[in-house]
Amino acid sequence: MVTMESPEHEDDHPSRMRSRPSGGYLVAMSVGALGVVYGDIGTSPLYALRESFLFAVGLEVNRETILGILSLMLWSMLLVVTVKYLAVVMRADNDGEGGVLALTALVLGGPVQKRTKAFLIAIGLFGTALLYGDGMITPAISVLAAVEGLEVAIPAVEPYVVPIASVILVGLFLIQRQGTAAIGAIFGPIMILWFTVLGVLGIGQIVAAPEVLVAVNPFLALEFFVEAPRLAFLALGGVFLVVTGSEALYADMGHFRKRPIRLGWLSVVFPALALNYLGQGALLLGDPSAIDNPFFRLPPSWAVLPLVVLATTATIIASQALISGAYSITMQAIQLGYLPRQRIDHTSAREFGQVYVPGVNWILMVATVGLVVAFGSTSELAAAYGVAVTSTMVITTVLIFVVMRHRWGWNPWLAGSITALFLVIDLAFLGANLLKIPDGGWFPLVIGLIVFAVMVTWKRGRAVLATRTHRADLPIERFIGSIVDHPQRRVPGTAVYLFPETGATPPALLTNLQHNEILHETVVLVAVVVVRRSRVPQAERATVHPLGEGFYQVVLKYGFMEEPDIPRALGNITTAEFGFDPTDATYVLGRETIIPRTAPVLTRLRDRLFAGMHRNAMSAAQFFCLPSDRVIEVGVHVEM
Repeated sequence: MVTMESPEHEDDHPSRMRSRPSGGYLVAMSVGALGVVYGDIGTSPLYALRESFLFAVGLEVNRETILGILSLMLWSMLLVVTVKYLAVVMRADNDGEGGVLALTALVLGGPVQKRTKAFLIAIGLFGTALLYGDGMITPAISVLAAVEGLEVAIPAVEPYVVPIASVILVGLFLIQRQGTAAIGAIFGPIMILWFTVLGVLGIGQIVAAPEVLVAVNPFLALEFFVEAPRLAFLALGGVFLVVTGSEALYADMGHFRKRPIRLGWLSVVFPALALNYLGQGALLLGDPSAIDNPFFRLPPSWAVLPLVVLATTATIIASQALISGAYSITMQAIQLGYLPRQRIDHTSAREFGQVYVPGVNWILMVATVGLVVAFGSTSELAAAYGVAVTSTMVITTVLIFVVMRHRWGWNPWLAGSITALFLVIDLAFLGANLLKIPDGGWFPLVIGLIVFAVMVTWKRGRAVLATRTHRADLPIERFIGSIVDHPQRRVPGTAVYLFPETGATPPALLTNLQHNEILHETVVLVAVVVVRRSRVPQAERATVHPLGEGFYQVVLKYGFMEEPDIPRALGNITTAEFGFDPTDATYVLGRETIIPRTAPVLTRLRDRLFAGMHRNAMSAAQFFCLPSDRVIEVGVHVEM
């Protein structure tokens, strides 16, 4: 009952529904962003430097390798996070919303050839699907890494690491219904403390070994690759961990907006991370044996246990970035017609992008705890980490090039040069992470392929269903003409038929007339159109077309981040020719029952998958906020 509209440059319309945060609200939003958006990237110091050496089997821990890896880490953060995402990619917001799917929606509205557009849609969907796999692994590796720190302070706790991590993760998912704003308000101050501690720990070691500061020289990274190219390439699998969470910055933009996210990175997160990585390097310069867990070797022995407690809290928070991002992309996918309807709870009256999706929450919880139990350690999980994120980063780079050229009108040499720089970095990280596939990197790819198959099946299935039900066979003008020629009994009141094809007669209307032989005095045909921008101003919401004989065609436009409320939208229409009384309306919906047909095995499996999703989708009455006591459903069997 929802269609997609794709007018050229439709999403260029400036949003009038969100003001630029400033003053105290900007500070509050920035603190909240620290508590949600930067949790993932902010806890990478727990394992990134250690894993860089572990992935490069045979790499010695000496001055040259330590400084080379540190240089790679610092410049990766600068180029990937600061330049690529914060300076370039986050400019491509869709009325304030971000993420691969929002970026894909921007691309769709541009002047791109049909075949190219189909390819871009496919890779955009696959990038979106991969984020679900990342959303499962991030909480698992983050929390597990912190709990493993207990082994440094209390070695006897080793057998209990996995159960403790599992309990913490279950608790994290149980509080998600409170909403991003509430969680950010709690987590933000804790993360400020966390980043302060990161910086202080790093400074303490840097003062003892200031020669580590030469790692800011990018030529040390180049020398590392020249002298040991194979080992340096393998080390990239661990170096990449310093920028995990970059895609979440973009996906979570709708929760906190770009200005607070940028302010948090430049003023707090980047300085703290740089100091801590340099501090770990300074520690290793004096004691290479500390590579077993350099982060928890930074403080004095008396401070290890308090640091473990703080780190555990920070890693719980780290999981929030991808969890919140998963909610956002799920809502976008539903509105764009790539996933079945689900319950979506809006958790903030001020920030529309802050949502909670119960179904996604519970799936992520089960998968995350399962990963902790199955892999059992951070090093094992690190092998599964990165493939999904690096693949999504490559896809984002491809899509942002199209936006640069066709949306922003950039010079092809400028757009090409920037894209080439990003691709060199992204493909290097992807190549290093592909080597992890046999050791666990297959997991996020499998999850991504499953979600991608679900999205494509649902989109294609809805199109086939529309064809099989012959939705557009009878023009509404012809139907009204037949009513004039052959008058039907009209009953008082208003009947609202939800049907996506404007100008066509809803099958539910024909079936209702055939079986009950009556028509309401007023018949309103409502088509819900989702445009390729995140929100539609109230003044542009509804268009009314009188059709005569008491019939009206109403088109309601919504952005892909909005929740349609049909009664409210109809009640807000104030025109001379149309008056709507919600208390006098009956909503008539068509409900199809899918019957899988006899077909080849793969086709039959696809049809059964679609039938199962269709059967378990949230009801149209709930999705469109219709009053349950005023809804009539007209059923029809459809063979697919």
